Amino acid sequence: MRYLTAGESHGPRLTAIIEGVPAGLPLTADYINAELKRRQGGYGRGARMKIESDQVEITSGVRHGLTMGGPITLNVTNLDHHKWLEIMSVADVDEKKKGLRKITKPRPGHADLVGGMKYRFDDLRNSLERSSARETTMRVAVGSVAKRLLEEIGVKVASHIVTFGGIDIDVPDNLTVSEIKKRAAQSEVSIVNPEREEEIKAYIDQIKKDGDTIGGVIETVVGGVPVGLGSYVQWDKKLDAKIAQGVLSINAFKGVEFGVGFEAGRLKGSQVMDEILWSEEDGFTRRTNNLGGFEGGMTNGQPIVVRGVMKPIPTLYKPLMSVDIETHEPYKATVERSDPTALPAAGVVMESVVATVLATEVLEKFSSDNLEELKDAVARHREFVKNF
Repeated sequence: MRYLTAGESHGPRLTAIIEGVPAGLPLTADYINAELKRRQGGYGRGARMKIESDQVEITSGVRHGLTMGGPITLNVTNLDHHKWLEIMSVADVDEKKKGLRKITKPRPGHADLVGGMKYRFDDLRNSLERSSARETTMRVAVGSVAKRLLEEIGVKVASHIVTFGGIDIDVPDNLTVSEIKKRAAQSEVSIVNPEREEEIKAYIDQIKKDGDTIGGVIETVVGGVPVGLGSYVQWDKKLDAKIAQGVLSINAFKGVEFGVGFEAGRLKGSQVMDEILWSEEDGFTRRTNNLGGFEGGMTNGQPIVVRGVMKPIPTLYKPLMSVDIETHEPYKATVERSDPTALPAAGVVMESVVATVLATEVLEKFSSDNLEELKDAVARHREFVKNF
C-alpha cells in the first residue's frame, strides 16, 4: 500500500490517492468523516476549526460501499477557499494581485524561511501553504482507511495525551486499548484520567491568555498486532524504525520512543527486558512490555506502545522577532492563526499515521488481493504462532 497527498492550506481542496488496498473492504465516507471530525476537536482549538467542517468525497476505488482493489481517491474541499481565489489563483495574475497577502517576514519555528531559500521564493506564502498542518487532514483520511482495514483483522488503535506542556498525566495501570480509546474520547483534552480534566483545561486557558503555546507527549497504543511484522534482515525493514519515521513526519513532532523509551538509558538490563512466558492457552507471551511490543525491529505480539513529542505551536499571539527577507530589517513575526495547543488533534493524526504504517506492513507480509484472502492468511499465521 502506498499513498500521496496534495493540496495547500488555502487552496480549493486537499487530495489523497491510496493504492494497494484489498478489494472487498467495507468503506464509507461517513466512517472517514467521523475520523476527520475527531481531528478538528479538542480543547484549545481556534478559528480554523469553526471555518472548516471537513467532509470527504470518495471519487474512485469504491463501489457500492466496497473497495474495488484499484486506487482510492479522497478529496476534502476547503470551505474558505472562496476568500482566497485571487491570492491562491492557479492562473497567472497581474503584479498588484500577486502582492495580496504576500509574506516576506518568516515566522520562527516554521518552514517559511528555509522553504523560501530552498525553492527560491520571494513570497513565503508558497512555503507555508504546503507546509501547513492542514495537510494532516489527508493523513487522517488515509489513516481511517488503514484503521478500517486493521479492524477487519482484529487490530485496534488508540491514542491519549500523557504530558501537557510539562504536566504529566498519571495513567491507570493495565488499561486495554478499547478502554484507552473510550476514556480519551470522553475527554476534551484526550486524557484517560478524568480527575485531571479541569486542571488541564484551566492550564490551556492560562496559556491562551498569556499569548503563548504548549506542546506535550502523545501515546499511541495498538493491540492485537500479529507477531513478526517487520524484519531484522536490513536496517530499512525494521518496523519500529518505519513507525518512528512516520511519527516524525507529522508537523511539529520532534521525538519518538517505544515502551519505556529514553528511560531505558537510566535503568539496568534486568529492569528493561521482557521475560518470556508460555502457556497452552496463549502460546508465547511476555511478563512485561517495557520494549513497547518490539524485539529486533519486529512485533512480538505485545501491544505496540509508541510516544511522540510535539513541540509548542510556533505561531504566537505575542510574536517573536524575525527579519524581513526584502529589507533585512527586524520585525515581529506575522500571525496567521494559532491555537494554544493542538495536542488532542495531533493525537488523532499520530494514531492515523501509525495505523497507516502498520496496514502497509500487514499488506506486504500477507496475501491480500481481497479482504477474505487477507483475513484467512492472518488467521493461519496467528494459529501457527500460537502453536510454535
